[in-house]
Amino acid sequence: MSLNSSDTPTIKRRLTTMIYEGLLLFGVVAIAGLLFSTIFQQRNALYLRHALQYWLFFVVGVYFIWFWIHSGQTLPMKTWRIRLVTVDGQALGFKHALARYFLAWGWFLPGLAIAWALDAKAWTSVAIVGANVAAWALAAYVHPSRQFLHDRIAGTKLVQLNKIK
Repeated sequence: MSLNSSDTPTIKRRLTTMIYEGLLLFGVVAIAGLLFSTIFQQRNALYLRHALQYWLFFVVGVYFIWFWIHSGQTLPMKTWRIRLVTVDGQALGFKHALARYFLAWGWFLPGLAIAWALDAKAWTSVAIVGANVAAWALAAYVHPSRQFLHDRIAGTKLVQLNKIK
């Protein structure tokens, strides 16, 4: 595959990749949660729940950072022929990958914080977080190359790989 760094994947393509990523992460999180529960003999969901949340945050971070550093692609990114590089087209180092991981939480955390601050319940919480996700996605339209906000801040970009000929 050759890399044409001027080609930014469409927003639809990137969002589809994110959905696929979520499906794979479900398995990663399930296995990590099972491992945690077994090691700490967690018999109740409330027992050590914050420690479990920190553990899962760490595991998901290791998953993304490892793939981004080693190949610039997770499995869904390979499937959709998308690669993550620095703004100058180089492979990511640890600092760029770590920054992107933390900044990518901007898709959800502001909405969750607002829902928590407003003591929102049920569908209101979902609507607030959904509005946050939509705003984050739409923010790509204000950038000339349509890169997402967390990529612009982290100094990274997603590029579309050409098909194998």
